[in-house]
Amino acid sequence: EFILLGLSDTREMQVLFFTFFLLAYVMVLLGNLLIIVAVRTDPKLSSPMYFLLCNLSFIDICCTTVTSPRMLVDLFSQRKAIAFEDCIAQLFFLHFVGASEMFLLTVMAYDRYTAICKPLHYTAIMSRQACWVLVSACWAGGFLHSTVQMLLTVQLPFCGPNTIDNYFCDVPPVIRLACTDIYVTEWLMASNSGLISLVCFLVLVTSYTFILVTIRVRFTERHWKALSTCASHVMVVTLFFVPCIFIYLRPFSTLPSDKHICVIYTVFSPVMNPLIYTLRNNEVKASMWKLWKRCR
Repeated sequence: EFILLGLSDTREMQVLFFTFFLLAYVMVLLGNLLIIVAVRTDPKLSSPMYFLLCNLSFIDICCTTVTSPRMLVDLFSQRKAIAFEDCIAQLFFLHFVGASEMFLLTVMAYDRYTAICKPLHYTAIMSRQACWVLVSACWAGGFLHSTVQMLLTVQLPFCGPNTIDNYFCDVPPVIRLACTDIYVTEWLMASNSGLISLVCFLVLVTSYTFILVTIRVRFTERHWKALSTCASHVMVVTLFFVPCIFIYLRPFSTLPSDKHICVIYTVFSPVMNPLIYTLRNNEVKASMWKLWKRCR
C-alpha cells in the first residue's frame, strides 16, 4: 500500500481545504449536470458545438470524481493509506478521462474552426455521424494513452518508501518510489503524456490563430459571437493544458512534487467549465432559464 501525504498536515488547513473542495465538487456536479440536461432537453441546442459541450461536461464530472471524493475522505483520516491496486486504478482512470478531455478540447477547437473558416461546408463536415466518430476517437485515444501509462507503472518494483507526496495517485509521484533506475521509464511516460499535452495545445493554438485571422478579414456580428465562444475555449485550454505540460513534459525524478499545481486541472478547470460556458453563452443561459421555470 501507499500513504498519501495530502495537501497539508495541519488541522486548520485541512478544515479549510475540506470546505473549499467540497463546495468545488458540488459545483462541478451540479453545473455540469445542468449543462447536460439543458442540452439534452432543448431542441435549439442540437448543433455539434453543444453536443461536444455535453460530452465535455460528462468528462469533467468523471475527472473530478476520480480524485475529489477520496481526497475529501482522506482530509480527516489519520492514516491516508491506499492499496496498490486502488492506486493503479485511480492513476488509470485519471489519465483515461484526462487524455480524453485533451482530445475533446482539440475537436471542439476544430469544430469552431470549421464553423468560422468553412461555414458553407460546416454541416457536411460536422455531421451527427462525424461528431460521434470524433467523440469515440477521443475516448479510444484516452484509453490507449492510459493503458500505456498503467503498463509502464505496474511493471516497476516497489520495495522502499511508500509515501506519495500528493493527494491522489499520479504517474510522477508513484514512479519516484520504484526500487530501480527509472530513467528510461520516465522519459517514455514524459513522451507519452507530455507530448500529447503539447501537441494538442499546439493544434489548439493553431486553430484559434486561423480563426482570429479569418475574423479579422471579414468581421460581422456572427463572427463576434463566434469570437466570444472561442474566448471561452481559450480560457478552458489555458487552465487545463498549461499545468499538464508543466508537470508531464519533463523528468519526474529530479523535480519536487507539484501537488498544488495539480489542483488547477483536477479541481479548478472542471469548476470553471460550466461557469465559462454558461455565463458567456446566451443560448445555454436561456435554455437553463426555461428548464428552471419548467421545474418550478
